Amino acid sequence: MFQNRISQIANIILLCCCTTSVFANEKDAYSYLQQLVSVNEGIGVRTSGSVEEMNTSKFISNTLRELGFKVKVQPFEFKNKEQYFKSNNIIAELGSNDLPTIILGAHYDSKGEGSYGAIDNGTGVAAMLEIAQIISKSPSRHFNIRFIAFGAEEIGISGSQYYVKQLTPTALQNIAGMINFDMIAGGDKMYVHSALSTPYPCGKSDSIYNGEPILRKAIIKTSESINKSIQFVEHPKSKEYPKGETGPWSDHFPFSCAGIPIVFLESTNFSINGLYGFDGLSQTNHPAFWDCFDSSSQGACDRETENRWGIILHSKFDRLDTIEQVFPKRIKEQLEQAVNLFSTFLLTPEKYLDNKVIEKT
Repeated sequence: MFQNRISQIANIILLCCCTTSVFANEKDAYSYLQQLVSVNEGIGVRTSGSVEEMNTSKFISNTLRELGFKVKVQPFEFKNKEQYFKSNNIIAELGSNDLPTIILGAHYDSKGEGSYGAIDNGTGVAAMLEIAQIISKSPSRHFNIRFIAFGAEEIGISGSQYYVKQLTPTALQNIAGMINFDMIAGGDKMYVHSALSTPYPCGKSDSIYNGEPILRKAIIKTSESINKSIQFVEHPKSKEYPKGETGPWSDHFPFSCAGIPIVFLESTNFSINGLYGFDGLSQTNHPAFWDCFDSSSQGACDRETENRWGIILHSKFDRLDTIEQVFPKRIKEQLEQAVNLFSTFLLTPEKYLDNKVIEKT
């Protein structure tokens, strides 16, 4: 644990006038990750619409209830290859809806096709659960923090699309920002993104698109304030993307299209010249994930014959045991950094947010 985490816990104990630790039964994010994705002991593959995905939704909802949250299960249907399937969004909060709301979301389904979804997106769910554990002991007085585990992200971002469509205009207006955890550990670096400044293809004329980097700046500010050695970086400008901006391929997309400021945490490597350029699809330059990596060009030795491209997600490499063999302790350390940063931000978001976000609500 980081020293800041220890200090936070000590302060909470003093405020509660407790003689024993309020975190006596706490689990860290890595423990949650093992329960979700372990090949032998965990739930394992959680394909959208499967029994395993439904079991995962029960695990998440039960965990959040045990932490004292008010939990709502939001069922929905989605279509895949001409068939309809069922899934759930799990929505949990402690605070009042009268307060401005910050959402922390992570999808809990996995792609399948040989992938156990350890990084995509077991890591996001696991970190979200530990942060919920921390927030449950000392909720923000100025904001309502809402945690959402989205189903069926791998099939058309179905869960988050459904959630946003069900929001009333009043509920939308009350959302100050959305934090998206998707593949937050496992790659070479940890990045904080905002939406593209060029509008996403929202698909409807009445969309109120929000591509401002308000929330991204708040997270960078938080990171700099707590520990300068913890680097959550903005990727450099390239021909593919402006500095610190990302595409519409995860659960932040429908929120940005609804006019809500977003931030997307992702672990990958934008310095690699991957299959489609410097777009972050290649998550690592480690040779175990390439047929042949050329360090001088930061790309494939032969672009015509390369098959692996340093991609972990949606592949046989996305297993906890496989990644741990190549990168011992990397996932655990990256999860700890993410939990430290975002729990600090969510305990006192008013210290870091731009006035535009606060005034919006």
